[in-house]
Amino acid sequence: MRHRVLTVCSSLVFLVASFDSPLSRAQDASSAEGNGAAEVDPEAKLIQRQIDSYVQAFNSGDAEAVAKHWTKEGEFLTSGGTLLEGYDALKNGFAKYFSETKSAKLELIEPQIEILSPSIARETGTTRVIAPEQEPSDTSYEAMYVKTPEGWKLDSVREQPESSPAPSHYEQLQALEWMVGTWVDESSEMQVETTCRWTTNQNFLVRSFKVYSEAGINFEGTQVIGWDPSTERIRSWMFDSDGGFGTGVWSENGNGWTVHKLNILPDGKRASATHMYAQLDDNSLEFRSVGRQVDGELLPSVAPITVVRRGAEAVTQP
Repeated sequence: MRHRVLTVCSSLVFLVASFDSPLSRAQDASSAEGNGAAEVDPEAKLIQRQIDSYVQAFNSGDAEAVAKHWTKEGEFLTSGGTLLEGYDALKNGFAKYFSETKSAKLELIEPQIEILSPSIARETGTTRVIAPEQEPSDTSYEAMYVKTPEGWKLDSVREQPESSPAPSHYEQLQALEWMVGTWVDESSEMQVETTCRWTTNQNFLVRSFKVYSEAGINFEGTQVIGWDPSTERIRSWMFDSDGGFGTGVWSENGNGWTVHKLNILPDGKRASATHMYAQLDDNSLEFRSVGRQVDGELLPSVAPITVVRRGAEAVTQP
């Protein structure tokens, strides 16, 4: 995520808008050479000079000089929703920024100036703030100018609201991070090995399980655990080697988790159960399953099973 420079200043770049853009330089050169291209509006040139003056004041860290580029009632609405209204508020806002951020520079990306009437003009574009040890910050803006007895002044500058950053699924799933690793249950005639890992970008946890018998692997499957932003809950999706599949809804419960599962078995029957995982310590957990049903028929619960972490060691098949 880009680090935003103080919102008060991020828009200040709007003034670089036409400050030294390739377009403005080309227009001036074209006019000077008299090569037949359309002549730049004289009022646009005056606004350009005002922009040049603003940039010089900003790069000098002169809050008072920057604020004087607005009308007395001028207002500045930042992308973060902060409104600076009037000379004093503008001057104090810039002064605060300059005291906190040294050597900030303004750049402009594709600015456009329109003369709307003899006394009103508009500038639009994307500005960029570059400050030491910070990510460059880009902002779309609209600046309105009015012509006063003292010349063209900024009357209103509005930044486009910042888009909300995508929610971090990792943050929502971080409470399950203790499951990452390899876990083994050797309490029965069969050995069950489960390996849990993060996907790239840590938006999902993937748990792969294998069931070993004397004949080798006879059953395996994959479970994907993720954050469902539509319901704001942790959910899982499971697929096994016999052709079954299912979903689960996770909820935290004390030192563990409860998972309400719905499955479709390979023969089409519907199954449901509540699985419970209790973390005993960093290297062991307890698993049990209750409320197990297949097409409405109640099945016996699974008694508590202790599962231990094997870490990165390779699993030796029985």
